[in-house]
Amino acid sequence: MSSTNLVEKRQSCRHTTNNVFHPRGMSSMCQRDSKPIASSDPSSGQAAQKGWFPIQVDGLKDIFVQPINILLVFVPLGICAGELEWGPMSTFSTNFMAIVPLAAVLGAATESLAAHTGQMLGGLLNATFGNAVEMIVTINAIRAGLVSVVQQSLIGSILSNLLLVLGMAFMASGLVNKASSFNATGAGTNVSCLVLSSLALTLPTVFSYIPETTPEASVKLSRIVALVMAMVYVAFLVFQLRTHADLFAAEEEEIDEAELALSPGVSATLLFATTCAVAFCSEFLVSSIEGVSDQYGVPYSFIGLILLPIVGNAAEHTTAVTVAYKDKMDLALGVAVGSSTQIALFVVPFSVIVGWCYGVDMTLNFHAFDTTVFLLSVFIASGILGDGQANWFEGLMLCSTYAIVAIITWYIPVEAPEARQLGAFAGPPASVFV
Repeated sequence: MSSTNLVEKRQSCRHTTNNVFHPRGMSSMCQRDSKPIASSDPSSGQAAQKGWFPIQVDGLKDIFVQPINILLVFVPLGICAGELEWGPMSTFSTNFMAIVPLAAVLGAATESLAAHTGQMLGGLLNATFGNAVEMIVTINAIRAGLVSVVQQSLIGSILSNLLLVLGMAFMASGLVNKASSFNATGAGTNVSCLVLSSLALTLPTVFSYIPETTPEASVKLSRIVALVMAMVYVAFLVFQLRTHADLFAAEEEEIDEAELALSPGVSATLLFATTCAVAFCSEFLVSSIEGVSDQYGVPYSFIGLILLPIVGNAAEHTTAVTVAYKDKMDLALGVAVGSSTQIALFVVPFSVIVGWCYGVDMTLNFHAFDTTVFLLSVFIASGILGDGQANWFEGLMLCSTYAIVAIITWYIPVEAPEARQLGAFAGPPASVFV
């Protein structure tokens, strides 16, 4: 079997609907009966024919011999740009390009390691490392006090998946089919979780507008709500992977042992090395944001809502459009809607807890514009996904919505440095309700 075919089958397996919570997750089809699919034991199957080392080499080739990995040349360039202080724009652009392929490798390593575990353990593993890029960028930005950048990048990740990726997937499917069907029940569950998330962000924001509320109260409220959201996410994993897994069943994909060639040890080593590289590059990326905004006049909102979400999701965006063109809409929705759900229910509360640990007042007050865009986007997606059918015009509407948001963010004035540091801590004026 060719390397290209193996990659397509790996991606299809990765995005099967028990993976609706995230595109880098795993599929129940790939892990039947909660048992590992493939064994790295040299005495079994393929290992007995080729030997352990050649199989690991083939597995690494399957991951690294991809067109997007040409961008890995920017990893050393980005680190050098940060260490040698080549300037904000050089540091930002090189590390921006470096994290794109690193995110793809990180997702493949996570999937490979999860394939050797049971279904629930694998789901938790993917929940932890599936959004590692977003989580690492979040940690570095919070340490730098850039609360507003964190908030906007998280909202931007949700919007890019829910509007741009889903819209492009619908349009790609519309090129070959007049209408495509998908699992409306599974998609509806994810949308319900997004509605809950939008409520959890909107209410703390509205709370900050009430006269005589204090920043301390907003911080305390946000931490409590974040803990509630985290508990809902754990319950969602149990609901999806255990008690109601049948609601998320999709087409079955036959897989080949070669797809799962990497042993647990090699997978874990690759995962650790890639995570370290992402940590280095994201730290330099975050540290250059202020310089890029100040020197070149790029609005913080545009960097957070539009540019940063591209970093961790470019590979998955391509996969969603590709599988949608092949009329595998359930897999495409696993990327778009499922990823949005995980960011909203897992990464957002994670960011509040990280701020709590570092003594930074990271709150769920995401300000009026961001929460309004999020809330309206969820309702638009909910209306489009409700009938279980997709066509190109619905995709065009979603992409147009994203384009409008991107244009508006470009015209949002650049904030003063002190306002960026305060982020959500600085509440809106109390005169709003007067």
